[in-house]
Parts: sequence; C-alpha cells; structure tokens
Amino acid sequence: MANPSATRSGRPDYPEMGERLREARRARNLSLRTLAERLGVSPSLISQIETGRANPSVSTLYAIADELDVSLDELLFNDRRPIEAAPTSPTRVEASVQGTMTPAPPVQRAATRHQIRLASGVLWERLTTLSEPGIEFLHVTYEVGGASSPPDAFQRHAGHEWGYVLRGRLEVRIGFDEYILEPGDAISINSSIPHRLATIGDEPAEAIWFVLGRAQFDAQTLLDERRTGPG
Repeated sequence: MANPSATRSGRPDYPEMGERLREARRARNLSLRTLAERLGVSPSLISQIETGRANPSVSTLYAIADELDVSLDELLFNDRRPIEAAPTSPTRVEASVQGTMTPAPPVQRAATRHQIRLASGVLWERLTTLSEPGIEFLHVTYEVGGASSPPDAFQRHAGHEWGYVLRGRLEVRIGFDEYILEPGDAISINSSIPHRLATIGDEPAEAIWFVLGRAQFDAQTLLDERRTGPG
C-alpha cells in the first residue's frame, strides 16, 4: 500500500517530517538556535522545515540526521524496520538467515515508492519497502542544475556509498578529485571524505545509489548479523 504521505508528484507530507524533526530536536533538549548554530544554518530555516514551509537540501538533510542521531528514513518516513533480538541458538537455517530482520513484502512497486524532493533540485525515491537498518537504497534524480550541496560546500558522513548512472551526466567531486560519470558508469565513495554531486549539461541525471553504514550502530548490527549467520 502506498504511503499516504508520499505521492508520485515527489512531494511527501513535509509537515509530518517537520514534526518528527521537532520531536527529535526537543528530545535532545536543543533549541532552534543551538541546532542551527551546530549545522551552520539560520534558525529561521530550521523553523521553516519544522513547520513544513521549506524542504532541506541534501547536505542539510544529512547534517540534521547526523546531529540528531536519527536515520534518514526515520526522519522522512517514520517507518524504520523493527529490530528483533537475534536468536542465540537458532534451531533452523531460516532463523539464522533472518538475523535481526523482521519479515516485509519483498517487492517495491514503482508506483508506490516513497519519495522526497529536496531543495537542491534532487529527488530521492526509496527502493525498499521499509527502512532497512544501516542501508539506503535509492533511485536518485538530479534535475538540470541540481546538486547535493552548494558549489563551495561539500558533504561528509559515516559509511560508504556506491552509485550507478542510468542517464545524463553527473559530476562527482571527492576531496580534490573530480570525476564525470555517464550512463553505465559506476563509482565507489568513502562517505567520510568531503564529496559533492551535481548534474552536467541540459539533461537531468538519474542514478541508483546505495549507502551502507551512514549510522554506525546500524552498520555494526549488519556485521554482527553476518557473523552469526550460516557458514
């Protein structure tokens, strides 16, 4: 079933996202001004995001999630997959394979993807039916002129990411290195190194993006799962 807070128009229910942002901020006893100072943005921008009157850029969204120690899916869609305690002595192979994951529908239909359009000309469409711990699996569209951050600002976060370009041309800057990706090209990025993505030319760029371990706790959970699995 499609999430009522997201439509194929690409605009989810931003007031709901803003409410979750406000709840997470208040749970950490942070004022608007304090959070804004830590992120290097204005308090009015945080206020506008919380009230659904503005949507953040990719870099601002990552910074908010990192500062508040929440996953992007928790912040955007509030449907994180529940974590169950892994069995200490599974009696069946199926139990070992499942690990801490709980069952979910295996197919994500194109017409019902969760999506969010960010302020920087970027559209994210989630390719999983639920938020997977430690994983972000996305179809990303960079509109003409779209970028993950302003030209003079890069983003960085925990984890590692991989991208595969479907159409258009994408400029990827990693530290002082610059790469131009065309359809069929793929890239691997250590996410802790400052990086920036932007379209080139007069055609939108579409890519499949996979991020592992942006949240350190989730990454460790996945590693532990595999150690207790079969083999």
